[in-house]
Order: sequence, then structure tokens, then C-alpha cells
Amino acid sequence: METFMELNNAVNGFVWGPIMLALLIGTGLYLTVRGGFIQFTHFGYVLKRTMGGLFKGHQRTSDGNNISSFQAVSTALASTVGTGNIVGVATAITIGGPGAVFWMWISALLGMMTKYSEIVLAVKFREVNDEGQHIGGPMYYLKNGVGAKHKTLGTVVAAIFAVFAALACFGIGNMTQGNSIASSMQSTFGISTSITGIVLAIIVAIVILGGINSIARITEMFVPVMAVFYLVLGVVILILHAQQIPVALSDIFVGAFNPEAVLGGGAGVGIMMAIQMGFARGVFSNEAGLGSAPIAHAASSTKDPVEQGLWGIFEVFVDTILVCTMTALIILTTTDPSTGNLLWADGNYDGASLTLKAFEFALPGTFGSICLSIAMLFFAFSTMIGWSYYGEKAWEYLFRNNAQARKTVTFIFRICFIIAVYIGATGGLEFVWGVADTLNGCMAIPNLIGVILLSGIVLQETKRYFSERDK
Repeated sequence: METFMELNNAVNGFVWGPIMLALLIGTGLYLTVRGGFIQFTHFGYVLKRTMGGLFKGHQRTSDGNNISSFQAVSTALASTVGTGNIVGVATAITIGGPGAVFWMWISALLGMMTKYSEIVLAVKFREVNDEGQHIGGPMYYLKNGVGAKHKTLGTVVAAIFAVFAALACFGIGNMTQGNSIASSMQSTFGISTSITGIVLAIIVAIVILGGINSIARITEMFVPVMAVFYLVLGVVILILHAQQIPVALSDIFVGAFNPEAVLGGGAGVGIMMAIQMGFARGVFSNEAGLGSAPIAHAASSTKDPVEQGLWGIFEVFVDTILVCTMTALIILTTTDPSTGNLLWADGNYDGASLTLKAFEFALPGTFGSICLSIAMLFFAFSTMIGWSYYGEKAWEYLFRNNAQARKTVTFIFRICFIIAVYIGATGGLEFVWGVADTLNGCMAIPNLIGVILLSGIVLQETKRYFSERDK
């Protein structure tokens, strides 16, 4: 086991290390430049076609077999907005200093174009299964897109992505999330992890056994509520800390280019560490480049790839620019009442404990910690049901050539996923956390191969869409 963990740590150091992060950010920059910076120049139009469309009703319309555009993005956001928005931001600040937040923003601004491209390709190259439902994602645009010119390469990398996704869903999308919920419920409300595990497993079973339509109906209601709850809570805290916000913003911008000016010369945090932590936690949170969210978007009833791709820009904006920024500002503006110093600067807390203490100190009594526990419950549960769909589609792809085997594997997967919920809630998961993080990052490698090789098709679709719009 020790040897395996050493191997895992080595692989993890690569997939979340400077080379891979440079590839992820470089891909976003490449697509942004070639695409004419549409996430900036057309951002108003993006909001009009996404959020604006909800009020007109056309983004909520499905075709019976497939889910609506909004249900697709809700399912994607359900898996994207998770503990990374709470724990990941705190980790970035603890290791990389406040400047890591700036680089997290940069990763999001470039990641908007990456996720947009992934979704365009997912809709462009999706297929229809035996039940008349759209199925797609990286494995399909690798097989049908890259495979059209490079058959062997497309087939191999599609299978590699599917294997990584099929395994990663049990870790990052299941057991680690269940463990976060159970630990939070026990520390805040004194609820046994066994009870939390049983209740959680039952609720997850009810949702996922109904397939994508059941998952989409839940996330359509769940995601807006959880996002609004957290953002309103954050706004209240920041109003109370209004005087500290200018200092926090100054620390973010100064720390991005001169960490020692904020942390002090003895902190040992250089600009490369701030950049690496900001990019790593940003990508980990919004999943741009990992290829997970396009699996949900491909299931939508939207016919135009670009129309659905616009939701990818909106998705990264909500996840990182809104939710992660809210978490960061709460951490950077909260004072420890026992010392009178800013909480993050004392170095007494890190990761989840830093965020928990920030909420606890920011609001009177236990109200802050209770609210954060509820937010953690929302975020982690939604991640679980979103990733259950990703995992199911990955397993289906691996057995796509045998209808009976595919149905059997789907049923077995759902049962195993439900059992894993209880195991995650009641067990120690240091090993699982490490492996899950690695598998999650490994998904990016085959996915980026597809996005880069098929970038010309993304640009063609984009040009066509906006030309038709202008006419």
C-alpha cells in the first residue's frame, strides 16, 4: 500500500503540477485568442441567452426524452459547485497566500472558453441511445471527432477518458463528498456518521435510480436554492466586514505578484506557488478542461451546439467568479476575536477548518457554523448526484457494444454507488482523497487532446452561430 501511495503521489504531482496546469491554462488562452475573446466581448449576450432565457421560458423546455438547457446546466453545476468552493479556496489561500485568488480568477476567465469548447463538441458529436436520449461527452467527441481522422487515437483516448471518469466518480464524486457531509453533521449537530450515511444513501438512491430525468428535476430545483442561500449568506457577512474588503482586495492583487509583501519574507511563498495554487484550485473547482460537465450538457434537448456552449461560460462565472470569490473574501476579511488579527494571517487554521472558523467568527453564536454546515450539505450532496450521472455514462460507454451487458452494468453501478455513499460517510478516507484527486486530474489529459485537435470545429461552429445571429 505504501508503494502504491508513493506512485499515486508522483502521478498526482504531475496531473496537478506546473506542466499540466500550464497545458490547461494554455489551452484556455489558445482557444480564447482564436475564438476572439468571446467570453468577454459577448458576455452580455451570454447572460441574455442563459439567465435571460429562463424568464422567457425557452431554456426550461425539454423534448420529452431529453432534459432542458437549464436542467443540463443545473446538473453540471450540481457536480461543479461543491466542497472545492469551500475547502479548495481556503487551501489555496493557506498555501499560496491571498494572491492565489487572483490566479484563480485568471484560470476561470480562460477556463470559460475551455468549458464552452467542451460543451460545443459534446453536443456536436453526441449520439442517441436505445431510449431516444442524447448521450455525449469527451468519450464521444474523441471517438466520433478525433476518430474520424485518427481512428486508433480517437478510440484509445476515448476509452482512457471513460475509465478515469468511471473510477473517479466513486472518489471525488461520492465517498469524499459523503465524508464531508457526515463530518460536518457530526461536528455541528452531533449526528452519528452512521445515521447520516444511511439517510444520505437512501436519498441518493431515490434520486439516481430514476436516471437523468430524475437527477435533472432535482438539480433544477436544488442548485438555484443552494447558490442563492450561500451567496445571500456571504453578502450578509461581507456587509458586516465592509471596512476590511478594500484591504482584502489589495492583498489579493499585491499578493498575486509579490506574495512576500503581504505574507512577510519568512513565509516562504513565492509567486510561482501563488500561481500554481490559484490555477490548481480554480481548475479543481470549475472543472474547465477536465471533461466532466459536457457529459451533462450533451443530454440537453438543445439542437445548436453553440447555444448550449454559452452555458459553459455562465457555469464557470457562477462557480469561480461568484461562489469562490465570496468564500475568499469571507476568509480574508474575518478577524479572530481572541487575537484581533485577521484569521487567515494567524496560521492557526487551514483548509476546511479555516473556512469553518471564518463563518463561526463572522456571525454571532453558532449561527455561522450551522449555516456553513447546511451549505456543505447542499454542495456535497449535489456533487454526488451530478457525478453519479457522469460515472453511469462512462460505464455505459465502456459496454456500449452489448445492450444486455450495458443494462446490467448500469444497474450494478447504481447499487455500488449507493453503497459507496454509506462507506464514505462512515470511514476514514485519506487514501480515497489522494486517489480521487489523481483520477480527477487524469481525466484532463485525453480530454484536452480532443479539445485541441477539434478546436477548428469549435471555431467554425462559433463563426456560423454568430453570423446567423447577426443576420
